[in-house]
Amino acid sequence: MRYQGKITTWKDDQGFGFITPNLGGEPVFVHIKAFANRSRRPVANEIVTYELANDAQGRLQARQVAHVTHVAQGAHFSGRRAAPARASGPSRSPLAIAGLFLVFIAFGGLTARLPLLIVGLYAGASLITFIAYAFDKSAAQSGSWRTQENTLHLLALIGGWPGALIAQNRLRHKSRKTSFQVVFWATALLNCGGLAWLLKAPGGQALRLAIGIT
Repeated sequence: MRYQGKITTWKDDQGFGFITPNLGGEPVFVHIKAFANRSRRPVANEIVTYELANDAQGRLQARQVAHVTHVAQGAHFSGRRAAPARASGPSRSPLAIAGLFLVFIAFGGLTARLPLLIVGLYAGASLITFIAYAFDKSAAQSGSWRTQENTLHLLALIGGWPGALIAQNRLRHKSRKTSFQVVFWATALLNCGGLAWLLKAPGGQALRLAIGIT
């Protein structure tokens, strides 16, 4: 038998939360592994349908959880399996920002405006950062050891923020957590500020001296 309820608590970093049944009763524990569609991250106040099962200690928990959209709060659920939710496609704006920045970096390298070392740093850091996001999302879905947020922010700060932006958009990971996004954009702005300084005469001279170019 299927039930319907609302996710009243969700800890995305730890991959679990609690569902409050629409018809009343104690909140039911739910783990990320219980969701049928793991390509979409659960969020608080989202309506879902689920089945009940007992864990090894005999406690109730949700199984075979499915997302539901456009369901009025408090509506009675007939027990039929809900149709899969149609998730809207992600915005292409983050991809455009990351793409234009990487094109700008590549153009700077081709015109000798930027040393190839800087071009390689952005390309390599972005690739490593994308991989780090992919591993972290996989760990979140499987309940494995997560990558620390400070590590992801450090990778963005040293030049991997375009790769992070692409990963957030394509993998739909870390894109809804407000506190994470505030720090992420701060690291991106700091990195861009450092690049702008390097493009100016004093910064460019310091860079050439640092890498041994006279």
